[in-house]
Amino acid sequence: MANAAFSARPFNLIDAALRAAIVGLTLATASIHSNLGGALFTLNAFGYVVLATAMVAPLEIARRFRWIVRIALAGYAATTIVGWAIQGPFYSTAYVAKAIEIALIVLLAIDFVRFDGNPLIVIRHELVRLLPVWPQLLG
Repeated sequence: MANAAFSARPFNLIDAALRAAIVGLTLATASIHSNLGGALFTLNAFGYVVLATAMVAPLEIARRFRWIVRIALAGYAATTIVGWAIQGPFYSTAYVAKAIEIALIVLLAIDFVRFDGNPLIVIRHELVRLLPVWPQLLG
């Protein structure tokens, strides 16, 4: 269930370190992209900053839907990697950014499992909660 693990146990030091690493890596890749110039890189950096903020926002709605933020941030990083693989540029700073983004995806997966469990179960639970007819459609 979404956020079942979060409500069942307190936020501990390991959780804080994991969240700090996620935000740090996100801001690091945002910094790299913001220094490259051009609208595409600037918008990419802005997206990373927004998602990093959503990862630590103390608002109740942010806590409730943090699982969506995790999926969005992992997808954003994966999309950035695919976009780079398709069109480049292939220089050393780009490889550093891609390594950061891969590490970010791994940490997000760990954070997701620690707090929310199996992503497929969480998504199914949320669909059932939002749309009562989904149980019949999903079997």
